[in-house]
Amino acid sequence: MDKKRILLIASYDGSLIRFRGDFIKSLLNANFDVFAAAPNFAKQNRAQISEMGATPIEFNLQRTGLNPLKDIASIKALKRIIKNHKIDLVFPYTVKPVIYGSMAANSCKVPVISLITGLGYTFTGGSSKAKLLQKFNETLYKLSIRKNKVIVFQNKDDHQLLLERKVISKAQKVDFVSGSGVNLKEFSFKEKNPTDKVSFLFIARLIKEKGVALYLEASKILKEKYPKAEFHLIGAPETSPSAITEEELNDLHDKGIIIFHGKQNNIEQHLHKTDVFVLPSYYREGLPRTTLEACACGNPIITTDSVGCRESVKEGVNGFLIEPRNLEALVKPMEYFITNPKKVREMGLNSRKYAEERFDVNIINQDLITIIKQELY
Repeated sequence: MDKKRILLIASYDGSLIRFRGDFIKSLLNANFDVFAAAPNFAKQNRAQISEMGATPIEFNLQRTGLNPLKDIASIKALKRIIKNHKIDLVFPYTVKPVIYGSMAANSCKVPVISLITGLGYTFTGGSSKAKLLQKFNETLYKLSIRKNKVIVFQNKDDHQLLLERKVISKAQKVDFVSGSGVNLKEFSFKEKNPTDKVSFLFIARLIKEKGVALYLEASKILKEKYPKAEFHLIGAPETSPSAITEEELNDLHDKGIIIFHGKQNNIEQHLHKTDVFVLPSYYREGLPRTTLEACACGNPIITTDSVGCRESVKEGVNGFLIEPRNLEALVKPMEYFITNPKKVREMGLNSRKYAEERFDVNIINQDLITIIKQELY
């Protein structure tokens, strides 16, 4: 039997390594030929994908904003890739790859299994621009994914929303997975041994929707009350309208309120060195990868009781869920860990158990491969 050819489509080449590297390896081990498409490949990412045994393919895609001419060009480029490489199934993830990859594949009569990794800014923001983008994206989703063989969601809320908005129908075949999964060997468990110097860690895009402003305010309040506590922050400065400026972050760092690390690649080490992971996001997440990595490493989690985020916490067992955009609600559980450091170890152990039960990347990838095989064979 000839190997089936699968095309993964991403909006960012680095995500093919960080979020889908294990999936690519699993597909190769399952005897598929894998092609990985993304815009603007970095040399090291191209090399790493090739070393895995997959084929990297570059195509032009404007990751943000709306430019009809460029977007049409992206669809045409994807159609050429599908035809030239005789692709048997297209597997896109994130908003633009799902929309344009589905359009391209459907026009080529090639089956699509699309992965909804969160509905993002346009389904979160309340601005007039966000609402306009939401309507536009809804229309594009309707045009693109209704013919897909399967739509895979990372949480039930996103599925329900698309049903309510009539983007998809109840007859549409859907499935669910628990995020992108986490490699439990790469993100190994390390038992916490907290003292009166409890440390917190925030990792995300440095935009307000991810809760960074709330985290900074909580850090100011708690640092004054508990000088030994530490408040770490990892993320690259952005130019987004809702971004926290690098000057503000450096100022808080210089004042000793936070420890700003900037962009980092050695996330596991930072999780091991800190006690509690905090993500007060009100962005419409799929299932945040960072919370899964924190669970695997044995960090208790404080995050919001909102779409995607709530999936990573068993309330009072491995962490706490808080009301979005509520500073007092965030300060309370952070202070709880500062004043009850023994709970850090206990809840950290429960985080690791939860990761093993639900978020093991091998389980997630096997579920995805089963879905793929059902459609191809």
